[in-house]
Amino acid sequence: MSYQTPSAPCDAVYEIKKSEFLAFAYPIDSREQAMDHVAKLRARYPDARHHCFGYIIGDPNNTTSAGFDDDGEPNGTAGRPILNVLQHKAIGNCIIVVVRYFGGIKLGAGGLTRAYGTVAQMAVDQMVLTTFIPKSVLMIATSFAHEAQVRYLIGAAAGEISAVDYAADVMITAQLDTAKVDEFVASLGVYGAVVE
Repeated sequence: MSYQTPSAPCDAVYEIKKSEFLAFAYPIDSREQAMDHVAKLRARYPDARHHCFGYIIGDPNNTTSAGFDDDGEPNGTAGRPILNVLQHKAIGNCIIVVVRYFGGIKLGAGGLTRAYGTVAQMAVDQMVLTTFIPKSVLMIATSFAHEAQVRYLIGAAAGEISAVDYAADVMITAQLDTAKVDEFVASLGVYGAVVE
């Protein structure tokens, strides 16, 4: 299942009632990577009152991992609205961190929820999105006589060959769209076999 993901980091700034909300969006592929971005922003903006975030790893329609943190804001007023923007826009492999400088005027729970949602949406509006297509790596064993045919079948499935090892047989390492793997394996027939 393909989905949208940011191709590069981006940011946005939103000010309301003297409070400043700085949003930073990053492409990620693990929770560790997401938390690393949060840690770096805490170090970069140590005097900010809050560092709130929402992230989705994997397909946003079938989330492998999602999370958020209000970082001291009232429960559900910061991280949840950020995560909601990512879910609503169906953006995966992304974290948005919002750094907040308090301006002295309380916004209230509704005002906070709107402010975090607004700045997260502003960051999304800055994103250059690309389509993420899940890939699978296959090891294919074949004979020297059938190598050309296997290479042709990989190309026909829009796959990419990343390595070829020659020993008693030929071992080809290829990357294919996960959605095309079953069809590709069926097309191999007598020409080769996928090695586990």
